[in-house]
Amino acid sequence: MSFDGKTALVTGGSRGIGKAIALDLAGRGVDVAFNYFRSDSAAIETQSEIEALGVRSLRIRSNIADTAKLKGIFATVEKEFGRLDILVNNAASGVQRSASELTEKHWDWTMNVNAKAAWLCSIEASKLMDQGGSIVNITSQGSTKVLPNYFSVGTSKAALEAVTRYLAVELAPKGISVNAVSGGYVETGALDHFPNREEMLEAGQQTVTGRTVSADDIARVVAFLCSPDAAMIRGQVIVVDGGVSLKA
Repeated sequence: MSFDGKTALVTGGSRGIGKAIALDLAGRGVDVAFNYFRSDSAAIETQSEIEALGVRSLRIRSNIADTAKLKGIFATVEKEFGRLDILVNNAASGVQRSASELTEKHWDWTMNVNAKAAWLCSIEASKLMDQGGSIVNITSQGSTKVLPNYFSVGTSKAALEAVTRYLAVELAPKGISVNAVSGGYVETGALDHFPNREEMLEAGQQTVTGRTVSADDIARVVAFLCSPDAAMIRGQVIVVDGGVSLKA
């Protein structure tokens, strides 16, 4: 699928799944902007890889948990690209603790990044999608399953999936589709923050396909949801886990 001439913003796009999505879209002819929070070196490397695919790239260091800075991202995108066709709400954060060990500060931070920011990013993006567009939210199966130390992230992802459904209806008259992709366990740097990392990776290997899910698998589904072929898919959560969730 070619998206020549389209523009996209991928939040948290400098590493991991976000980077895979950014590169996949760039490989299809999309000019890609991405925001990041910490590593300048990783962002510079990602920008170079995107531009090597023959498209424009814009890297923006910003904290999407700060509403003013979040809006600044879209002002920069509008200034540089003039419009937006695709938004991928990929950026995520959270504290790996049980409910009894979590503080209000941890809860607020996680909700602000994973759910509130996706809502606000979607509204800001819709203002730049004069010709319609696509929004894809990246969620996880912790939204429907109880995973160890995943209380704040799991509940925020459940909220994100509800945001997906509500925005799919509200933004449809503007020609904007909204969906979500729920990935299985993908080996990225994000897993390093989980105390049960090895257990998660072992579970991720129990697919029916004989291999683990990769970040590229997630990226290809995101691209499909942004294509005309997916025009009648609205407000859905597409699970990409190699069938792991089918097993008892």
